[in-house]
Amino acid sequence: MDLTGLNRGDDCVLLSNMSLEPGGRPGGEVKVLIGVLLLIAGVWLFFDSVRFTTGYGGLVSGAISGGRHGRLAETTSMGVVLVPLFIGVVALFFDVKKMWAWVLTGIGLVILAVEVVSRFRPVMEIKATHLFILIVLIAGGLGLMLRGYLDDKQSGKAE
Repeated sequence: MDLTGLNRGDDCVLLSNMSLEPGGRPGGEVKVLIGVLLLIAGVWLFFDSVRFTTGYGGLVSGAISGGRHGRLAETTSMGVVLVPLFIGVVALFFDVKKMWAWVLTGIGLVILAVEVVSRFRPVMEIKATHLFILIVLIAGGLGLMLRGYLDDKQSGKAE
């Protein structure tokens, strides 16, 4: 639609001519809306039942320590993970125009972020009945959304 040459008052006309037609045809709005609500409820229940804890070795420190989870290996490798960031920050304070210092600092930040995130361990604490309800909500919501978008040949709404 070409919107050039429209005045400020013409946006009300555009909004009144717009209609919600899932799949490009009339009907199905209620199915899509109920499907979205069911999907949101199911996803919320999923995230509500997941708890995060931290594990022993991260991705980078685990690779450096050779997969051992001893206290000395973990402490030593975590310090090694911080070395690129430390050198990059020192170089930036010395001369901010050095490109290699910016790259080294960026690499150090990425390594640190990967190390922190890789130590997260998700634990799902949920009863079996809640898991069943969660699956029904998510699957039912997706099914209703898809049904609202597809042709419903039995009701004669298909073009």
